[in-house]
Amino acid sequence: MMIDYKKKLNTSREVYPINDIDNSVESDRGRIISTPAFRRLQKRTQVFPLELNAAVRSRLTHSIEVQQNSRYIAKTILDEIKKQGNLEKYNLDSLENAFVSISEMSSLLHDIGNPPFGHFAELSINNWMKNDGIACLEKLYPNINEDNIEIKKELVRDITNFDGNAQAIRIIKYLQRLNLSYSQIASVLKYTRGAFEEKPESSDNLNYLKKKPGFYYSEKDFVKKVCESLEIEKGCRFPLTYIMEAADDISYLTADIEDAVDKGVFTLDDLYIYVLKECKQVNEKYEKDETFLLDLIKRYYNKAKEQEDEPYQFNLFLTLTRASLINNLVKYVAKVYLTNHQEIFDGTFNKALLDFDKTNKYSLAIEVLQNISIKYIYNNKEKQALELKGHAILHGLLNCYKPILELSSEDFLKLVCKKRIDCFVSARLIGRLSSKHIVAYSKAIEELNKDDEQRFNLLEWYYRARLIVDYISGMTDDFALDEYRTLSAI
Repeated sequence: MMIDYKKKLNTSREVYPINDIDNSVESDRGRIISTPAFRRLQKRTQVFPLELNAAVRSRLTHSIEVQQNSRYIAKTILDEIKKQGNLEKYNLDSLENAFVSISEMSSLLHDIGNPPFGHFAELSINNWMKNDGIACLEKLYPNINEDNIEIKKELVRDITNFDGNAQAIRIIKYLQRLNLSYSQIASVLKYTRGAFEEKPESSDNLNYLKKKPGFYYSEKDFVKKVCESLEIEKGCRFPLTYIMEAADDISYLTADIEDAVDKGVFTLDDLYIYVLKECKQVNEKYEKDETFLLDLIKRYYNKAKEQEDEPYQFNLFLTLTRASLINNLVKYVAKVYLTNHQEIFDGTFNKALLDFDKTNKYSLAIEVLQNISIKYIYNNKEKQALELKGHAILHGLLNCYKPILELSSEDFLKLVCKKRIDCFVSARLIGRLSSKHIVAYSKAIEELNKDDEQRFNLLEWYYRARLIVDYISGMTDDFALDEYRTLSAI
Protein backbone atom coordinates (compact mmCIF):
# COMPACT_ATOMS: atom_id res chain seq x y z
CA MET A 1 0.00 0.00 0.00
CA MET A 2 1.34 3.43 -0.93
CA ILE A 3 1.70 5.92 1.92
CA ASP A 4 -1.49 7.98 1.65
CA TYR A 5 -2.61 9.48 4.97
CA LYS A 6 -6.05 10.37 3.59
CA LYS A 7 -6.83 6.67 3.95
CA LYS A 8 -5.97 6.79 7.66
CA LEU A 9 -6.89 10.32 8.78
CA ASN A 10 -10.45 11.02 7.78
CA THR A 11 -13.83 12.05 9.19
CA SER A 12 -15.56 8.66 9.27
CA ARG A 13 -17.32 7.82 12.54
CA GLU A 14 -20.24 5.63 13.58
CA VAL A 15 -22.98 8.30 13.56
CA TYR A 16 -23.22 12.00 12.71
CA PRO A 17 -19.99 12.33 10.68
CA ILE A 18 -18.43 15.78 10.45
CA ASN A 19 -17.33 16.53 6.91
CA ASP A 20 -14.44 18.92 7.66
CA ILE A 21 -11.35 17.11 9.02
CA ASP A 22 -10.24 20.00 11.27
CA ASN A 23 -13.73 20.33 12.77
CA SER A 24 -13.83 16.55 13.19
CA VAL A 25 -10.62 16.41 15.24
CA GLU A 26 -11.71 19.42 17.32
CA SER A 27 -14.96 17.61 18.06
CA ASP A 28 -12.99 14.55 19.18
CA ARG A 29 -10.79 16.73 21.39
CA GLY A 30 -13.81 18.28 23.09
CA ARG A 31 -15.53 14.93 23.67
CA ILE A 32 -12.37 13.39 25.17
CA ILE A 33 -11.56 16.25 27.54
CA SER A 34 -15.20 16.53 28.68
CA THR A 35 -15.81 12.85 29.44
CA PRO A 36 -16.10 11.87 33.14
CA ALA A 37 -13.82 8.88 32.48
CA PHE A 38 -11.00 11.29 31.67
CA ARG A 39 -11.61 13.41 34.78
CA ARG A 40 -11.48 10.32 36.99
CA LEU A 41 -7.82 9.87 36.05
CA GLN A 42 -6.97 12.65 38.52
CA LYS A 43 -7.67 10.21 41.35
CA ARG A 44 -6.12 7.10 39.89
CA THR A 45 -2.68 5.74 40.75
CA GLN A 46 0.29 6.22 38.45
CA VAL A 47 2.93 4.44 40.58
CA PHE A 48 2.09 5.03 44.25
CA PRO A 49 -1.44 3.92 45.26
CA LEU A 50 -3.64 6.14 47.49
CA GLU A 51 -1.13 8.99 47.26
CA LEU A 52 -2.02 12.20 49.14
CA ASN A 53 0.89 14.31 47.87
CA ALA A 54 -0.57 16.26 44.92
CA ALA A 55 2.91 16.78 43.43
CA VAL A 56 3.25 13.02 42.84
CA ARG A 57 1.82 12.02 39.47
CA SER A 58 -1.69 10.70 38.98
CA ARG A 59 -2.89 9.02 35.80
CA LEU A 60 -4.20 12.43 34.70
CA THR A 61 -0.95 14.36 35.10
CA HIS A 62 0.97 11.49 33.50
CA SER A 63 -1.43 11.51 30.52
CA ILE A 64 -0.95 15.27 30.06
CA GLU A 65 2.83 14.77 29.98
CA VAL A 66 2.44 11.97 27.43
CA GLN A 67 0.19 14.27 25.37
CA GLN A 68 2.92 16.90 25.21
CA ASN A 69 5.56 14.34 24.21
CA SER A 70 3.22 13.03 21.53
CA ARG A 71 2.67 16.53 20.17
CA TYR A 72 6.43 17.13 20.06
CA ILE A 73 7.09 13.84 18.22
CA ALA A 74 4.27 14.40 15.70
CA LYS A 75 5.42 17.93 14.88
CA THR A 76 9.05 16.78 14.57
CA ILE A 77 7.99 14.07 12.09
CA LEU A 78 5.98 16.58 10.06
CA ASP A 79 8.86 19.08 10.04
CA GLU A 80 11.18 16.40 8.68
CA ILE A 81 8.64 15.36 6.00
CA LYS A 82 8.42 19.02 4.95
CA LYS A 83 12.21 19.27 4.72
CA GLN A 84 12.19 16.19 2.48
CA GLY A 85 9.48 17.78 0.32
CA ASN A 86 7.14 14.82 0.84
CA LEU A 87 4.10 16.50 2.43
CA GLU A 88 2.02 16.35 -0.77
CA LYS A 89 3.44 12.94 -1.73
CA TYR A 90 1.97 11.44 1.47
CA ASN A 91 -1.26 13.49 1.15
CA LEU A 92 -0.46 15.24 4.44
CA ASP A 93 -0.62 18.80 3.11
CA SER A 94 -4.18 19.30 4.43
CA LEU A 95 -3.85 16.89 7.37
CA GLU A 96 -1.07 18.39 9.50
CA ASN A 97 -3.46 19.53 12.23
CA ALA A 98 -5.22 16.14 12.24
CA PHE A 99 -1.87 14.29 12.41
CA VAL A 100 -0.83 16.25 15.52
CA SER A 101 -4.23 16.36 17.21
CA ILE A 102 -4.99 12.63 16.83
CA SER A 103 -1.52 11.81 18.21
CA GLU A 104 -2.13 14.12 21.18
CA MET A 105 -5.62 12.89 21.98
CA SER A 106 -4.62 9.22 21.75
CA SER A 107 -2.13 10.04 24.53
CA LEU A 108 -4.82 11.63 26.69
CA LEU A 109 -6.93 8.50 26.19
CA HIS A 110 -4.19 5.87 26.54
CA ASP A 111 -4.75 5.21 30.27
CA ILE A 112 -8.49 5.87 30.40
CA GLY A 113 -9.22 2.16 30.90
CA ASN A 114 -6.72 1.60 33.71
CA PRO A 115 -8.25 0.45 37.03
CA PRO A 116 -7.60 1.98 40.46
CA PHE A 117 -4.28 1.14 42.20
CA GLY A 118 -2.14 0.89 39.06
CA HIS A 119 -1.19 -2.01 36.79
CA PHE A 120 -1.04 -4.41 39.75
CA ALA A 121 -4.84 -4.11 39.84
CA GLU A 122 -5.12 -5.74 36.40
CA LEU A 123 -3.46 -8.85 37.82
CA SER A 124 -5.70 -8.69 40.87
CA ILE A 125 -8.94 -8.52 38.85
CA ASN A 126 -7.81 -11.39 36.60
CA ASN A 127 -6.76 -13.49 39.58
CA TRP A 128 -10.19 -13.13 41.18
CA MET A 129 -12.04 -13.81 37.95
CA LYS A 130 -10.01 -16.96 37.19
CA ASN A 131 -10.62 -18.42 40.64
CA ASP A 132 -13.95 -17.06 41.90
CA GLY A 133 -15.73 -15.60 38.89
CA ILE A 134 -15.42 -18.60 36.59
CA ALA A 135 -16.44 -20.89 39.48
CA CYS A 136 -19.82 -19.12 39.44
CA LEU A 137 -20.18 -19.78 35.71
CA GLU A 138 -19.23 -23.46 36.07
CA LYS A 139 -21.73 -23.95 38.87
CA LEU A 140 -24.53 -22.31 36.90
CA TYR A 141 -23.85 -24.03 33.56
CA PRO A 142 -21.77 -27.21 34.10
CA ASN A 143 -22.88 -29.11 31.00
CA ILE A 144 -22.21 -27.31 27.73
CA ASN A 145 -22.99 -29.01 24.42
CA GLU A 146 -20.41 -29.36 21.66
CA ASP A 147 -21.88 -26.50 19.64
CA ASN A 148 -21.10 -24.02 22.42
CA ILE A 149 -17.83 -25.36 23.84
CA GLU A 150 -15.72 -23.02 21.69
CA ILE A 151 -17.70 -19.89 22.52
CA LYS A 152 -17.46 -20.77 26.22
CA LYS A 153 -13.65 -21.09 25.95
CA GLU A 154 -13.44 -17.72 24.21
CA LEU A 155 -15.65 -15.99 26.79
CA VAL A 156 -13.70 -17.50 29.72
CA ARG A 157 -10.40 -16.45 28.14
CA ASP A 158 -11.82 -12.97 27.54
CA ILE A 159 -13.27 -12.28 31.00
CA THR A 160 -10.09 -13.48 32.72
CA ASN A 161 -7.89 -11.15 30.65
CA PHE A 162 -8.82 -7.69 31.87
CA ASP A 163 -6.46 -5.10 30.42
CA GLY A 164 -6.51 -1.31 30.62
CA ASN A 165 -5.89 -1.00 26.87
CA ALA A 166 -8.91 -3.13 25.99
CA GLN A 167 -11.02 -1.41 28.65
CA ALA A 168 -10.25 1.95 27.01
CA ILE A 169 -11.92 0.78 23.78
CA ARG A 170 -14.94 -0.43 25.77
CA ILE A 171 -15.23 2.92 27.54
CA ILE A 172 -15.03 4.83 24.25
CA LYS A 173 -17.59 2.64 22.49
CA TYR A 174 -20.16 1.59 25.09
CA LEU A 175 -19.66 3.04 28.57
CA GLN A 176 -19.23 6.69 27.57
CA ARG A 177 -20.50 6.40 23.97
CA LEU A 178 -18.11 9.11 22.79
CA ASN A 179 -18.75 8.53 19.07
CA LEU A 180 -15.18 9.49 18.22
CA SER A 181 -13.88 9.41 14.66
CA TYR A 182 -12.58 6.02 13.58
CA SER A 183 -9.11 7.53 13.15
CA GLN A 184 -9.08 8.65 16.78
CA ILE A 185 -10.35 5.28 18.03
CA ALA A 186 -7.80 3.33 15.96
CA SER A 187 -4.99 5.44 17.43
CA VAL A 188 -5.87 4.07 20.90
CA LEU A 189 -5.68 0.41 19.77
CA LYS A 190 -2.18 -0.19 21.11
CA TYR A 191 -2.41 -3.99 20.81
CA THR A 192 -4.20 -5.80 18.01
CA ARG A 193 -5.20 -9.09 19.62
CA GLY A 194 -8.62 -9.75 21.11
CA ALA A 195 -8.67 -10.84 24.77
CA PHE A 196 -10.63 -13.92 23.63
CA GLU A 197 -7.83 -15.01 21.27
CA GLU A 198 -4.84 -17.19 22.09
CA LYS A 199 -1.46 -15.53 22.69
CA PRO A 200 0.67 -15.38 19.52
CA GLU A 201 3.48 -17.82 18.78
CA SER A 202 7.03 -16.46 18.78
CA SER A 203 7.09 -17.14 15.02
CA ASP A 204 4.17 -14.73 14.43
CA ASN A 205 5.44 -11.71 12.46
CA LEU A 206 3.13 -9.49 14.52
CA ASN A 207 3.80 -11.10 17.91
CA TYR A 208 4.82 -7.82 19.59
CA LEU A 209 1.65 -6.07 18.44
CA LYS A 210 -0.39 -9.00 19.83
CA LYS A 211 1.48 -9.51 23.10
CA LYS A 212 -1.39 -8.10 25.19
CA PRO A 213 -5.17 -7.86 24.69
CA GLY A 214 -6.22 -4.73 22.81
CA PHE A 215 -9.99 -5.23 22.84
CA TYR A 216 -12.64 -7.57 24.25
CA TYR A 217 -15.13 -9.98 22.70
CA SER A 218 -17.82 -7.37 23.42
CA GLU A 219 -16.12 -4.88 21.05
CA LYS A 220 -14.79 -7.27 18.38
CA ASP A 221 -17.37 -6.38 15.70
CA PHE A 222 -16.88 -2.67 16.33
CA VAL A 223 -13.08 -2.93 16.11
CA LYS A 224 -13.44 -4.90 12.87
CA LYS A 225 -15.62 -2.12 11.42
CA VAL A 226 -13.10 0.58 12.43
CA CYS A 227 -10.17 -1.35 10.93
CA GLU A 228 -11.98 -2.08 7.67
CA SER A 229 -12.93 1.59 7.33
CA LEU A 230 -9.27 2.67 7.67
CA GLU A 231 -7.84 -0.24 5.62
CA ILE A 232 -5.99 -1.72 8.61
CA GLU A 233 -5.21 -5.40 8.02
CA LYS A 234 -5.98 -7.95 10.76
CA GLY A 235 -3.35 -7.88 13.50
CA CYS A 236 -1.84 -4.63 12.22
CA ARG A 237 -1.67 -1.28 13.98
CA PHE A 238 -2.73 2.28 13.14
CA PRO A 239 0.40 4.36 12.32
CA LEU A 240 -0.08 7.16 14.88
CA THR A 241 -0.35 4.60 17.69
CA TYR A 242 3.43 4.18 17.44
CA ILE A 243 3.78 7.87 18.32
CA MET A 244 1.53 7.55 21.37
CA GLU A 245 3.46 4.49 22.55
CA ALA A 246 6.83 6.25 22.18
CA ALA A 247 5.52 9.34 23.99
CA ASP A 248 4.38 7.12 26.88
CA ASP A 249 7.72 5.29 27.04
CA ILE A 250 9.66 8.59 27.09
CA SER A 251 7.44 9.98 29.84
CA TYR A 252 8.15 7.04 32.16
CA LEU A 253 11.91 7.48 32.03
CA THR A 254 12.26 10.34 34.49
CA ALA A 255 8.72 10.67 35.88
CA ASP A 256 8.81 7.62 38.17
CA ILE A 257 12.28 8.58 39.44
CA GLU A 258 11.11 12.15 40.16
CA ASP A 259 8.10 10.85 42.09
CA ALA A 260 10.30 8.43 44.04
CA VAL A 261 12.53 11.27 45.23
CA ASP A 262 9.44 13.35 46.12
CA LYS A 263 8.23 10.38 48.16
CA GLY A 264 11.61 10.03 49.90
CA VAL A 265 12.29 6.60 48.40
CA PHE A 266 15.83 7.77 47.61
CA THR A 267 17.84 11.01 47.45
CA LEU A 268 19.54 12.84 44.60
CA ASP A 269 22.91 11.47 45.76
CA ASP A 270 21.45 7.94 45.83
CA LEU A 271 20.17 8.40 42.29
CA TYR A 272 23.58 9.56 41.09
CA ILE A 273 25.22 6.45 42.58
CA TYR A 274 22.54 4.18 41.02
CA VAL A 275 23.12 5.71 37.58
CA LEU A 276 26.89 5.21 37.81
CA LYS A 277 26.40 1.60 38.87
CA GLU A 278 23.77 0.74 36.24
CA CYS A 279 25.68 2.45 33.40
CA LYS A 280 28.66 0.26 34.18
CA GLN A 281 26.56 -2.93 34.27
CA VAL A 282 24.69 -2.17 31.03
CA ASN A 283 27.95 -1.36 29.23
CA GLU A 284 29.42 -4.67 30.42
CA LYS A 285 26.30 -6.53 29.31
CA TYR A 286 26.59 -5.25 25.72
CA GLU A 287 30.42 -4.91 25.72
CA LYS A 288 30.09 -1.19 25.06
CA ASP A 289 31.73 1.95 26.34
CA GLU A 290 28.76 4.28 25.88
CA THR A 291 28.80 7.49 27.96
CA PHE A 292 25.79 9.45 26.63
CA LEU A 293 23.66 9.13 29.79
CA LEU A 294 26.66 9.18 32.12
CA ASP A 295 27.97 12.45 30.66
CA LEU A 296 24.53 14.02 30.79
CA ILE A 297 23.88 12.94 34.41
CA LYS A 298 27.34 14.05 35.60
CA ARG A 299 27.00 17.45 33.96
CA TYR A 300 23.62 18.22 35.50
CA TYR A 301 24.43 16.61 38.85
CA ASN A 302 27.49 18.84 39.27
CA LYS A 303 25.48 21.87 38.16
CA ALA A 304 22.75 21.06 40.69
CA LYS A 305 25.21 20.49 43.54
CA GLU A 306 26.47 24.05 43.07
CA GLN A 307 23.15 25.21 44.50
CA GLU A 308 22.94 25.51 48.28
CA ASP A 309 19.19 24.85 48.57
CA GLU A 310 18.81 21.03 48.59
CA PRO A 311 15.21 20.82 47.26
CA TYR A 312 16.17 23.21 44.47
CA GLN A 313 19.19 21.01 43.66
CA PHE A 314 16.94 18.11 42.76
CA ASN A 315 14.42 20.24 40.84
CA LEU A 316 17.22 21.76 38.77
CA PHE A 317 18.79 18.36 38.12
CA LEU A 318 15.50 16.78 37.05
CA THR A 319 14.43 19.72 34.90
CA LEU A 320 17.69 19.80 32.95
CA THR A 321 17.96 16.00 32.67
CA ARG A 322 14.34 15.56 31.59
CA ALA A 323 14.53 18.32 28.96
CA SER A 324 17.76 16.98 27.46
CA LEU A 325 16.54 13.35 27.39
CA ILE A 326 13.18 14.23 25.86
CA ASN A 327 14.76 16.44 23.20
CA ASN A 328 17.21 13.70 22.17
CA LEU A 329 14.68 10.86 22.29
CA VAL A 330 11.99 12.75 20.36
CA LYS A 331 14.43 13.38 17.50
CA TYR A 332 15.48 9.73 17.62
CA VAL A 333 11.95 8.24 17.49
CA ALA A 334 10.99 10.67 14.69
CA LYS A 335 13.96 9.38 12.72
CA VAL A 336 12.99 5.74 13.40
CA TYR A 337 9.38 6.50 12.33
CA LEU A 338 10.51 7.91 8.98
CA THR A 339 13.24 5.31 8.40
CA ASN A 340 10.56 2.61 8.69
CA HIS A 341 7.74 4.73 7.29
CA GLN A 342 6.17 2.15 4.98
CA GLU A 343 6.04 -0.57 7.65
CA ILE A 344 4.65 1.86 10.22
CA PHE A 345 2.04 3.19 7.80
CA ASP A 346 0.99 -0.41 7.03
CA GLY A 347 0.96 -1.21 10.76
CA THR A 348 3.35 -4.15 10.43
CA PHE A 349 6.32 -2.63 12.29
CA ASN A 350 6.57 -5.26 15.01
CA LYS A 351 8.23 -3.31 17.83
CA ALA A 352 8.10 -0.06 19.72
CA LEU A 353 9.96 2.87 18.15
CA LEU A 354 12.31 3.05 21.14
CA ASP A 355 13.13 -0.66 20.71
CA PHE A 356 14.33 -0.27 17.12
CA ASP A 357 18.03 -0.69 17.98
CA LYS A 358 18.73 -2.25 21.38
CA THR A 359 22.40 -1.26 21.46
CA ASN A 360 22.49 2.41 20.42
CA LYS A 361 23.20 5.10 23.01
CA TYR A 362 19.55 5.97 23.54
CA SER A 363 18.44 2.38 24.07
CA LEU A 364 21.25 1.83 26.56
CA ALA A 365 20.24 4.99 28.44
CA ILE A 366 16.64 3.78 28.55
CA GLU A 367 17.72 0.40 29.90
CA VAL A 368 19.73 2.08 32.68
CA LEU A 369 16.76 4.21 33.78
CA GLN A 370 14.36 1.26 33.54
CA ASN A 371 16.70 -0.87 35.70
CA ILE A 372 16.78 1.84 38.36
CA SER A 373 12.97 2.04 38.39
CA ILE A 374 12.59 -1.74 38.67
CA LYS A 375 15.22 -2.22 41.38
CA TYR A 376 14.63 0.82 43.55
CA ILE A 377 11.02 1.96 42.90
CA TYR A 378 8.77 -0.88 41.76
CA ASN A 379 10.30 -3.28 44.30
CA ASN A 380 10.21 -0.72 47.10
CA LYS A 381 8.55 -2.19 50.23
CA GLU A 382 6.25 0.80 50.75
CA LYS A 383 5.01 0.67 47.15
CA GLN A 384 4.45 -3.09 47.33
CA ALA A 385 2.56 -2.73 50.63
CA LEU A 386 0.26 -0.17 48.97
CA GLU A 387 -0.26 -2.55 46.03
CA LEU A 388 -1.24 -5.34 48.43
CA LYS A 389 -3.70 -2.96 50.05
CA GLY A 390 -5.19 -2.24 46.63
CA HIS A 391 -5.34 -5.98 45.93
CA ALA A 392 -7.27 -6.57 49.18
CA ILE A 393 -9.72 -3.76 48.34
CA LEU A 394 -10.40 -5.04 44.81
CA HIS A 395 -10.82 -8.66 45.90
CA GLY A 396 -13.06 -7.47 48.71
CA LEU A 397 -15.26 -5.50 46.32
CA LEU A 398 -15.46 -8.36 43.83
CA ASN A 399 -16.45 -10.71 46.66
CA CYS A 400 -19.15 -8.25 47.73
CA TYR A 401 -20.63 -8.27 44.22
CA LYS A 402 -20.19 -12.02 43.72
CA PRO A 403 -23.88 -12.82 44.54
CA ILE A 404 -24.84 -11.09 41.28
CA LEU A 405 -22.67 -13.55 39.32
CA GLU A 406 -24.26 -16.51 41.14
CA LEU A 407 -27.75 -15.70 39.84
CA SER A 408 -29.32 -17.46 36.88
CA SER A 409 -29.84 -15.42 33.72
CA GLU A 410 -33.58 -15.43 34.37
CA ASP A 411 -33.22 -14.00 37.88
CA PHE A 412 -30.73 -11.31 36.96
CA LEU A 413 -32.84 -10.12 34.03
CA LYS A 414 -35.77 -9.81 36.45
CA LEU A 415 -33.59 -7.65 38.72
CA VAL A 416 -32.67 -5.38 35.81
CA CYS A 417 -36.38 -4.95 35.10
CA LYS A 418 -36.91 -4.07 38.80
CA LYS A 419 -38.82 -7.29 39.57
CA ARG A 420 -38.52 -9.18 42.85
CA ILE A 421 -36.37 -12.30 43.17
CA ASP A 422 -35.42 -14.57 46.05
CA CYS A 423 -32.03 -12.93 46.74
CA PHE A 424 -32.30 -9.81 48.86
CA VAL A 425 -28.52 -9.15 48.71
CA SER A 426 -28.39 -8.99 44.90
CA ALA A 427 -31.51 -6.83 44.85
CA ARG A 428 -29.64 -4.23 46.92
CA LEU A 429 -26.30 -4.59 45.15
CA ILE A 430 -27.71 -3.83 41.70
CA GLY A 431 -28.89 -0.47 43.01
CA ARG A 432 -25.27 0.53 43.63
CA LEU A 433 -24.15 -0.12 40.04
CA SER A 434 -23.75 2.73 37.57
CA SER A 435 -26.84 3.31 35.43
CA LYS A 436 -24.58 3.86 32.36
CA HIS A 437 -23.05 0.43 32.87
CA ILE A 438 -26.47 -1.21 33.27
CA VAL A 439 -27.62 0.46 30.02
CA ALA A 440 -24.54 -0.94 28.24
CA TYR A 441 -25.36 -4.41 29.63
CA SER A 442 -29.05 -4.16 28.63
CA LYS A 443 -28.29 -3.06 25.08
CA ALA A 444 -25.85 -5.96 24.64
CA ILE A 445 -28.49 -8.45 25.87
CA GLU A 446 -31.15 -7.02 23.55
CA GLU A 447 -28.95 -7.86 20.56
CA LEU A 448 -28.41 -11.52 21.56
CA ASN A 449 -30.11 -14.37 19.73
CA LYS A 450 -32.40 -16.17 22.20
CA ASP A 451 -33.04 -19.23 19.99
CA ASP A 452 -30.07 -21.14 21.43
CA GLU A 453 -30.80 -20.98 25.17
CA GLN A 454 -27.40 -22.33 26.26
CA ARG A 455 -25.47 -19.88 24.11
CA PHE A 456 -27.70 -17.04 25.30
CA ASN A 457 -27.07 -17.97 28.95
CA LEU A 458 -23.29 -18.03 28.42
CA LEU A 459 -23.27 -14.65 26.71
CA GLU A 460 -25.66 -13.12 29.24
CA TRP A 461 -23.37 -14.21 32.10
CA TYR A 462 -20.35 -12.83 30.22
CA TYR A 463 -21.96 -9.39 29.83
CA ARG A 464 -23.04 -9.52 33.48
CA ALA A 465 -19.47 -10.25 34.58
CA ARG A 466 -18.31 -7.47 32.27
CA LEU A 467 -20.83 -5.17 34.02
CA ILE A 468 -19.29 -5.85 37.44
CA VAL A 469 -15.74 -5.41 36.14
CA ASP A 470 -16.73 -2.20 34.31
CA TYR A 471 -18.06 -0.76 37.56
CA ILE A 472 -15.17 -1.71 39.83
CA SER A 473 -12.38 -0.99 37.33
CA GLY A 474 -13.90 2.44 36.68
CA MET A 475 -13.58 3.53 40.32
CA THR A 476 -11.01 6.01 41.56
CA ASP A 477 -8.57 4.88 44.27
CA ASP A 478 -10.37 6.72 47.08
CA PHE A 479 -13.87 5.73 45.95
CA ALA A 480 -12.85 2.05 45.77
CA LEU A 481 -11.48 2.28 49.32
CA ASP A 482 -14.64 4.03 50.57
CA GLU A 483 -16.96 1.54 48.82
CA TYR A 484 -15.00 -1.38 50.25
CA ARG A 485 -15.30 0.05 53.75
CA THR A 486 -19.02 0.66 53.28
CA LEU A 487 -19.86 -2.82 51.98
CA SER A 488 -17.55 -4.54 54.47
CA ALA A 489 -18.98 -2.56 57.41
CA ILE A 490 -15.49 -1.39 58.40
